[in-house]
Amino acid sequence: MKKYRPLSFKKIRRYSLQERKSKVRLQAAAKPHQKGASLREFIEALPEILVGADFRAVVASIVEARNNDRPVVLSMGAHPIKVGLSPLIIDLMRQGIVTAIATNGASIVHDFEIALQGQTSEDVAEELNDGSFGMARETGRLLNRAIIDGAKRGMGLGESVGEMVLKGRRFRYKELSIFSEARRLGLPATVHVAIGTDIIHMHPECDGASVGKTSYQDFRLFASVVADLEGGVFINLGSAVVMPEVFLKALAIARNLGHPLREITTVTMDFVRHYRPMVNVVHRPTLQGGRGYYITGHHEIMFPLLAAAVKEYM
Repeated sequence: MKKYRPLSFKKIRRYSLQERKSKVRLQAAAKPHQKGASLREFIEALPEILVGADFRAVVASIVEARNNDRPVVLSMGAHPIKVGLSPLIIDLMRQGIVTAIATNGASIVHDFEIALQGQTSEDVAEELNDGSFGMARETGRLLNRAIIDGAKRGMGLGESVGEMVLKGRRFRYKELSIFSEARRLGLPATVHVAIGTDIIHMHPECDGASVGKTSYQDFRLFASVVADLEGGVFINLGSAVVMPEVFLKALAIARNLGHPLREITTVTMDFVRHYRPMVNVVHRPTLQGGRGYYITGHHEIMFPLLAAAVKEYM
């Protein structure tokens, strides 16, 4: 067996620290918060390092997109609605900052329940034991009726739900409905459903053909929105699978039809890092141009900060 001896370090080649290129410089460090400072001063005091720099870049991209009349698309799962972000999202829609909404199927459930009675999100663990999970009568009956009616009228799923809430007298809190507000403003609001993932699919009123027809109509509308994304921003807020997959397919269709979409900014915001949002939203779409960012943090903190920062700099 070969015997090893401790290696001598006497002839190691070295250089002066002054000659080395360093990634962290004093100028990029955070600045202490001063009591009474403005929101803009707080943002500009963030370290210009890693996500501190990325956050400001995302804000700048959104501001630039809207100043150039380019779209800002907010795609999301249902969790942002469940943690109380609907008022902020609606405000961004009214301010002309968010120009389109795209969601998974669960989002219409929580949006509907908030609009109807000002509360949502059941205790799944408790109600699963006795089989009552997902069986709220109004949610299953009214949402499915809206979808069936929308299918008959050639509407998309998001449009169908938005129409029902906007015109329905029983919705006491319709001002908190993202889909109702999108319908009122005439903004695209699309819903991309995986059959069996949402509680309304468990109800006898559910019609699979209507769900498929309206959601497919929304996919075609979403593809049109994505095709216009050059110079714009696509945000994926908290969807780990469905919306990253839908976005990638819509992007492929747009490029196939001659929309190059080279200069786009893509952003994923979530409280953990997932594979599909990283590759399908941040990495692959920007390989030939544009910029992709992944900002990790809780929705209920990071998105309000983003919304406030954008409004501050608009």
